[in-house]
Amino acid sequence: QVQLVEPGGGSVQPGGSLRLSCAASGFTLNYYTVGWFRQAPGKEREGVSCRGYSDGRPYYSASVKGRFTISGDNAANTVYLQMDNLKPEDTAVYYCATVYSGVYGSACLTAKYETWGQGTLVTVSE
Repeated sequence: QVQLVEPGGGSVQPGGSLRLSCAASGFTLNYYTVGWFRQAPGKEREGVSCRGYSDGRPYYSASVKGRFTISGDNAANTVYLQMDNLKPEDTAVYYCATVYSGVYGSACLTAKYETWGQGTLVTVSE
């Protein structure tokens, strides 16, 4: 069964850090483009980071660049999103997603993804 599972998330104060995990089962994550998305209450879903299979490079939205880092552990078949210097506006449900082909470069931030995780809530507040 093809599945993405996202443990992690939680609450943190502004300036704090969290690391989200996205564990894949039923397929090898390293052969896919992987993206992290978020959706805040009343807002549209936005792509915050992705790692393109075509070039292996990380891409970030302007709102998180310099604060978030996407990485992967092939042995664990898991991709991570390290979030530092968190701000209240980072509060959202975060999702990981994968797509197998046809996505190149920074287009991975806005591409149509095929498989989605269940989402995990991140809350940044005092």
